Amino acid sequence: MLYTSGKKLQAGDPMFQLDTATYQATVDSDQAALDKAQAAIPTDQANYDRALKLEGQGYTAAQVAGYKSTLEEDQASVKAAQAALDYAKVQLGWTTVRSPIAGYPAVPSVTDGNVVTASQNTALTTVTRLDPIEVDVLEPSASILSIRKLVDEGKMTPSSQIVAKLTLENGEVYTSTGQLVAPAPTVSTTTGTVSIRFRFDNPHRQILPGMFLHAQVQLGTVQGFLIPQEAANVTSDGKITVFLEKNGRAASQTLTETGSYQNQWVVTSGLEDGDKLIVDGLKYMGAGRPVAPVPATVGKDGAVTRQNGGANAKSAAPAAAKN
Repeated sequence: MLYTSGKKLQAGDPMFQLDTATYQATVDSDQAALDKAQAAIPTDQANYDRALKLEGQGYTAAQVAGYKSTLEEDQASVKAAQAALDYAKVQLGWTTVRSPIAGYPAVPSVTDGNVVTASQNTALTTVTRLDPIEVDVLEPSASILSIRKLVDEGKMTPSSQIVAKLTLENGEVYTSTGQLVAPAPTVSTTTGTVSIRFRFDNPHRQILPGMFLHAQVQLGTVQGFLIPQEAANVTSDGKITVFLEKNGRAASQTLTETGSYQNQWVVTSGLEDGDKLIVDGLKYMGAGRPVAPVPATVGKDGAVTRQNGGANAKSAAPAAAKN
């Protein structure tokens, strides 16, 4: 072994050295065959030049043709011997196994003295490129079709540049954004998802192969309202319903959403500017029930903060507009 596990390698760095005896012997044999073939060329060339010069004066046309044929055969033999030597040197070079990419090598699966073959199923080791690293984001194909429909209908303005943000397994937001590499041209038959690949800078090796990460990708902007998910109820048929305060009573309203943003639904229809959304005390809420709402604010984490009012008052907040 010519490398240290875990120490970064550059492309072309040597990693393993195989036994060279057989391959070196082949190189030496092919070199000797080339030297032998080249040694015949000067004599063949002299014989042909002399016969050509004296053709008709001691040499017949058939003899000249014979010398020419011998010269060309030996020249071809030189080319064949050179090709065999070149290939033998290539095979000799293969006895030094080099890293195909820049990355970090794993612990080798072999030790000194093990027999290895070109067709074995077990890799000698694995080299992994960590910086930059590529992350595959899975998105249901149905969602992609919905987004395309919004764009075609003019309801969504596509982003000029598609980037991704990651949340790590410990909940930490990764500082670097990922650049789009390419979406897969097929849909998985088992999960119904499309794999979209992004490339991230990873200088501190925080992202490792095999991690499960949460990705947020902004594909475009939609004109609509943001409402906290805790203030809405999702029915069995997938519809979103909320309670609005109208004339001192609670009124049920069905909304149309196009997805979520952080902890909020993105609502494109069902709400109007000035509507008062009931965001608290929903456990016993029902349509037509009298309510005495007080102003409230909703944080990014979905937490409701009442601005004033007593314990029996219901909190209501205007739906936040999103551009």
